[in-house]
Amino acid sequence: GINAEYMGYLMSKEDKIFNAKIAEQAERYDDMIKYMKEIVVEGGELTNDDRNLLSVAYKNWIGSRRTAWRAISAIEQKEEAKGSKHLALLKAYKTKIENEVEKISEDVNDLLDKHLIPKATSAETQVFYFKMKGDYYRYFAECVQGDKNKKAGEQGHEAYKKAMEKAEELATTHPSRLGLALNYSVFCYEILNSPEQACKLAKTAFDSAIGDLEKLEDDKYKDSATIMQLLRDNLTLWTADAEEEGAGKDKEGVEELQSIELQLTTFTLNT
Repeated sequence: GINAEYMGYLMSKEDKIFNAKIAEQAERYDDMIKYMKEIVVEGGELTNDDRNLLSVAYKNWIGSRRTAWRAISAIEQKEEAKGSKHLALLKAYKTKIENEVEKISEDVNDLLDKHLIPKATSAETQVFYFKMKGDYYRYFAECVQGDKNKKAGEQGHEAYKKAMEKAEELATTHPSRLGLALNYSVFCYEILNSPEQACKLAKTAFDSAIGDLEKLEDDKYKDSATIMQLLRDNLTLWTADAEEEGAGKDKEGVEELQSIELQLTTFTLNT
């Protein structure tokens, strides 16, 4: 029979896209990545549809690992409290998943640096790819400590900042600009441990977009409004956390966050 790898080389781009979509239906995300990577390496700039396929493939591939890591971390905490004899086993298993997350993060960033970012021509595409870069460093930073966490945090921060610069060229209501603000603010909150910065980022994006939201056509309105709802939910959550933690502490910071919350309650999205 013909070698499957050889068949891969004979396939047209259309066939690879078809196979990637079939792999997605079958939830075989490693196959989906393989087809999309071949398209990236062999071709020019990706279309928006191709780009979304690539993003979905990696998101699902890493998503299952992030879920696994969180589940094992929760078990580890319970076992630690019990003084369990299985801690070494749990730590070893968690390390295995951390290594897989690191490999995926490196894989994505390699593709972005060598192929996707250099070929990106529009501001929107550059925002998408720099945000993706920031996201994958964030996913890795989430599950490691020490130097690895610090380095991934720095690289993620750098990527998000570049994305923010490019996003200035997009409309305030553009889903890519809003999605970036959403993810970058989560990065500030969770990885940089900076609730003030996170709230400021989310609130600025929210406030900038709110005036322009009514001018959007229906299909775009829904996408933008959905992300704005998530920004608002995070702000509500973070301000509540700050109030709890801030009793007797950083009065000014807490007051600033409370004023954000007050302004938020005056607006509800009609989605």
